[in-house]
Amino acid sequence: MAYFSRLYVFLLLIALIPNICSSNAIQDSLLQCLSIDESLAQLPNIIITPNNPSFTPILNSTALNLRCIAPYMAKPELILTALHEAHIQSAVICAKKLGVQLRVRSGGHDYEGLSYTSVMDPPYVVIDLAKMRGINVDIEDGSVWVEAGATVGELYYRIAEKSKTRAVPAGLCTSLGIGGHITGGAYGSMMRKYGLAADNALDAKIIDANGRILDRKAMGEDVFWAIRGGGGASFGILVSWKLKLVPVPETVTVFNVQKTLEQGATKILYKWQQVADKLDEDLFIRVMIQTSNIPNDTRRTISTTYNALFLGEVSRLQEIMKQSFPELGLKKEDCIEMSWLESVLFIAGYPRSVPTSVLLAGKPAFLSYFKAKSDFVKDPIPEKGLEGMWERFLAEDSPFMIWNPYGGMMSKISESAIPFPHRNVLFKIQYLTSWIGPDKEVMNKHVDWIRKLYNYMTQYVSMFPRQAYVNYRDLDLGMNDKNGGDTSFVKASSWGTKYFKDNFNRLVKIKTEFDPDNFFKHEQSIPVLPLKSELKDEL
Repeated sequence: MAYFSRLYVFLLLIALIPNICSSNAIQDSLLQCLSIDESLAQLPNIIITPNNPSFTPILNSTALNLRCIAPYMAKPELILTALHEAHIQSAVICAKKLGVQLRVRSGGHDYEGLSYTSVMDPPYVVIDLAKMRGINVDIEDGSVWVEAGATVGELYYRIAEKSKTRAVPAGLCTSLGIGGHITGGAYGSMMRKYGLAADNALDAKIIDANGRILDRKAMGEDVFWAIRGGGGASFGILVSWKLKLVPVPETVTVFNVQKTLEQGATKILYKWQQVADKLDEDLFIRVMIQTSNIPNDTRRTISTTYNALFLGEVSRLQEIMKQSFPELGLKKEDCIEMSWLESVLFIAGYPRSVPTSVLLAGKPAFLSYFKAKSDFVKDPIPEKGLEGMWERFLAEDSPFMIWNPYGGMMSKISESAIPFPHRNVLFKIQYLTSWIGPDKEVMNKHVDWIRKLYNYMTQYVSMFPRQAYVNYRDLDLGMNDKNGGDTSFVKASSWGTKYFKDNFNRLVKIKTEFDPDNFFKHEQSIPVLPLKSELKDEL
């Protein structure tokens, strides 16, 4: 009996050896291939493997969503912290040669963690661009070149160093990495005045599947169109962007006005839906919705906070609000005049005491376990519909929504100008729920809640297709199983049309021509067109 026990253990170990060795073999092959690049071989801490003490801290360093770095999530074979373009070129060439997937991270804000984890089968490598943060501001030319790993906050700060009256219309979250941010469109508090960051992109540098560095002229107008809103990591690795500088006043005005249910929040929010997209283009008022405690009471209520930036002084803002949105009851004492750069911190939720130099920190200030979804709204949601939302909100621990207004410049740009198609809408909804800790049962409870809320909202949001924002990546969309990861053309169409509407077909065509082997892929990357025989199999 003991003999058979020892034999069983021996056979079990033999069975495990290929799995143990396979990962090491992949790492060894990658390291050997990468060692050909002398600059990589000579620099310490550029290539980090799992046995390096720095591996986990670096992997987790810019992960906004802690759910994506939980112990049960997949981990890469190694991390390459690129210092310049040549390092990325070497990684692309080696990964393609060895059949290893690449994940590319610039800021780590991707909501499903697809830049540093995977639910697909093959092994993968993370190329971390966090150290590529160069910014070159040219006031005379009216432009700025910025590397992919620089954050939105750093970009704003460096422009303000050169000019107090120039900026770029980019994101609200200051720790967003520029590289991936613009590939999804990149909206912010000046979108109603100037459009998206992608609308204001002048040039870019991308590394293709053959390791070539291509600028706008070299990649061609089709590819340049595709990378401005077509989602990250489908066409190549974005290493830098050239963006147009836009004018901003020396003095801008901001405010936060909070209204609870007891203060008429439902009626005020219904009115906001009717006017937010029609307000003066200099005015951006978003609404943040969450639960709060009623003072001196055990009950909870709904709190709506109107968070605004006005590109001008308080006197003109007051006149606009009196004429267009008096229901909010904005008072002069609610308003604060400040510089554009200071307004960046205000909109991002920082206290007034925090200096603008915090924008150079380059890392997320707020981390949590969360799940998010998105919608676009074309007609005001009736008060009855809002009341149904409130019931569901009060049943959840930490629910949150952000409603961002459209109109202005957003409605003047064609849906096909860039892949981002969401132009003629009233506003966008971002849904979030967050929790503490990596426990799967806790996670499933909250994810189930947000899915039910999303189902409830079906009757009030865009249809045919029901639209979604690609920078709020959502693996629920178009997936028939919990793991996702199906990049076939037919199944990809179900989520592709939600993110890109009719632009999806053009993206697929460009992808097929530019990356025919589908080297750059992830769970929701743009697919290549299948051969006729393959298409028959998919159907």
